Amino acid sequence: MSTPAVDGWFVTGTDAALLGTRCTTCGNVVFPPAAGFCRNPACSGEEHEVVPLSRRGRVWSYTDAQYQPPAPYVAPEPFHPFALAAVELPEGLVVLGQVAAGHGVSDLTVGAEVELVVETLYTDDSGERTIWRWKPVEA
Repeated sequence: MSTPAVDGWFVTGTDAALLGTRCTTCGNVVFPPAAGFCRNPACSGEEHEVVPLSRRGRVWSYTDAQYQPPAPYVAPEPFHPFALAAVELPEGLVVLGQVAAGHGVSDLTVGAEVELVVETLYTDDSGERTIWRWKPVEA
């Protein structure tokens, strides 16, 4: 069985997507999903709707993680460095995520198009734990 490592932040399957929330008063979209007050300081809205975010965006910045992140991150053993990309989505948000398996910083450039994929982060007794990652779009 496959379960998202962070419940409620993304959906898997053929329509895999990150989930944001949109303020019903001003239309401001945020990720990760938020409840309560609107994050737009000019709005007093308190109601939000869950919305899927765009699956494609452009690399805003990137780096590599040469160290093992601290708990609660669960790293496969042995730890292998991985690339991280900050991706600007058409909604105007910049979302950080790991780069898809088999890709590294040498595959990235600022402004390059990437798409969301869902991959296994680790497996435990209850099954696979999945996360979103950014995969470079082949030109």
